Amino acid sequence: MKLSLGFSPCPNDTFIFDALVNKKIDTQGLDFDVHLEDVQTLNNFALEDRLDFSKISYGVLPLLLNTHTILHSGGAMGNGVGPLFISKNNTITKDQVNNLRIAIPGKNTTAYLLFSYVYPEAKNISFYVFNEIEEAVLSGEVDAGVIIHENRFTYQQKGLYKITDLGAEWETKTKSPIALGGIVASNRIATSIMLQVDQLIAKSVEYAFNNYPAISEYVSCHAQEMSEDVMRQHIDLYVNDFSIDMGDTGKNAIETLVHIYEQMHTTPSSHLTPAISVPFLPKSV
Repeated sequence: MKLSLGFSPCPNDTFIFDALVNKKIDTQGLDFDVHLEDVQTLNNFALEDRLDFSKISYGVLPLLLNTHTILHSGGAMGNGVGPLFISKNNTITKDQVNNLRIAIPGKNTTAYLLFSYVYPEAKNISFYVFNEIEEAVLSGEVDAGVIIHENRFTYQQKGLYKITDLGAEWETKTKSPIALGGIVASNRIATSIMLQVDQLIAKSVEYAFNNYPAISEYVSCHAQEMSEDVMRQHIDLYVNDFSIDMGDTGKNAIETLVHIYEQMHTTPSSHLTPAISVPFLPKSV
């Protein structure tokens, strides 16, 4: 059986999926048609229900609750892993942010959700592919930007300054780990196949960890402009035990994020939002 699978070319995702898509583990008769895309493109694909399985930002999850199921493995979450709000100007105050031109890595990203949570009055927003944001700030095209992925490890070298650690603000206010992104399955797929793929992703992560800190060719070929040191920093930050199984802590973090999203998008004139059921994959059929 061939299944479509989407994830980003960033080191954390290629590290997670290398063994699965390149059959370094027994894939139990499953083959994967791989789509490597930036996270906002993957979010758009999910909204269109284009892929069988895909990495998404949890920022888009509230729009997918009726069409997709969340797998336990393959995700990125934890403490100290959130996006950073950066600028060339290191004296920006919170009151000044509302008047800045700000670059965001995609409309449905968790980064945008966390930024909006911390700076709800900032409205002068432009959406960029994540790896174009540093240059947009440096060139003066925008005044500030929200960075994710490997840019967390390079912005200081380029003369940029951290204004706010958005993840730290989230953790302080919610008392919850940051649920950045995870793997969802289209509800077109049988639950038994979802379970099989979920277990294979966990085995793929375990295989990668068992061979770490070696960087495989699959990881490095999709991160051509990145040094191995930055690749390892990226993997160390975003791939952890939650990537094997999110567990109850991970589920609670996702439910917290969805609940806050609903609060942020409920207008004073609307009715109270009913209790939200987040569609996690059961552990068995």
